[in-house]
Amino acid sequence: MINQAIKKSIKENSDEMISIRRKLHSEPELSWEEFQTSQFVYEYLTELGIEARKMEPTGVVAELKGGKEGKTVALRADMDALSVEELNTDLAYKSKELGKMHACGHDVHTAMLLTAAKSLVSIKEEISGNVRFIFQPAEEVATGAKAMVEQGAVKDVDNVFGIHIWSQSETGKIACNSGPAFASADIFKIHFKGQGGHGAMPQDCIDAAIIASSFVMNVQSVVSRTVDPQQSAVVTIGKMVVGTRFNIIAENAVIEGTVRCFDPATRNHIEKQLKIYADHTAAIYGGNAEVEYIRGTQAVINGEESAQLVQEVAIEAFGESSLYVEKPTMGGEDFSFYLDEVPGSFALVGSGNTEKDTQWAHHHGKFNVDEDAMIIGAELYAQYAWSFLTK
Repeated sequence: MINQAIKKSIKENSDEMISIRRKLHSEPELSWEEFQTSQFVYEYLTELGIEARKMEPTGVVAELKGGKEGKTVALRADMDALSVEELNTDLAYKSKELGKMHACGHDVHTAMLLTAAKSLVSIKEEISGNVRFIFQPAEEVATGAKAMVEQGAVKDVDNVFGIHIWSQSETGKIACNSGPAFASADIFKIHFKGQGGHGAMPQDCIDAAIIASSFVMNVQSVVSRTVDPQQSAVVTIGKMVVGTRFNIIAENAVIEGTVRCFDPATRNHIEKQLKIYADHTAAIYGGNAEVEYIRGTQAVINGEESAQLVQEVAIEAFGESSLYVEKPTMGGEDFSFYLDEVPGSFALVGSGNTEKDTQWAHHHGKFNVDEDAMIIGAELYAQYAWSFLTK
């Protein structure tokens, strides 16, 4: 199953891969602003002889046609950075952009997939079928994958595979379990309206601060008392804006939060319950509520056959000890939009190493990656494509 030429190519090009990653890390671009990154990716793929096309506004899709007829497998990497200030100030390749940073490893994903593409070009004539490379913008705002799908990124694709570097597990470890991997991730915003007035005359007012506070204190019972305990779900209030001055009773209050779960029926139920709780809470105090519920990513559900193939590839390429079981996370990942269209799976590749200080959580200002993990990720990309098309 494992192609030794792929393994050799990736090892030979590992220094270049790290150099690419460091370049991208120092030049981070936010969601839907990945113009330089996508241009670099496009030019790199074109120089490899892979037919590439730019997507609107900042995506890139390329396809390597093998020497023999066969199926088409897609490999995906995301490219966008975050609005995070880098705290690793001693890095030679630290971010040059104030307040912007690759704090989630998308620079690593891009570099790994480019290197995987280079290794597959080296065995092009042996490939039975086609390998499509998807370089996606705007994963961090959960809209990039959907836009890529709408532009045909997985049209006529038989299988899709993605990787996320994972600082919570140690370098050299790989997880890809069938079933739920990442939760659906939705956003809600609730505007409570009361009646403002002087802080010394509460009898003439309807205090929006009280309404919103009451809602925040009670909304957790949506999960604890209306959702089946065997169905995982999280409701989090992350932002609350209320009032204008210390001695004015607030007329308006706005809260924002997120809902995470794996089951579509649970998702529908929570959305409905949030509106019921908001309306009833506001009514108790004589105010009213407007609820905006925005559906973000779907849950990432790994296909059984695809996840099994990832495990087989990992064992043969890196040894049985490389595999571990990662519990499903309530984090969101818009790779789910590809899985809505075609079968596939999403793997985690460990990059945590306390000796190199790369154990920091994703989205943290000190997030960094053990670059030894990149060889594993690049090979997993390429060997998965080879194995899927060979089978």
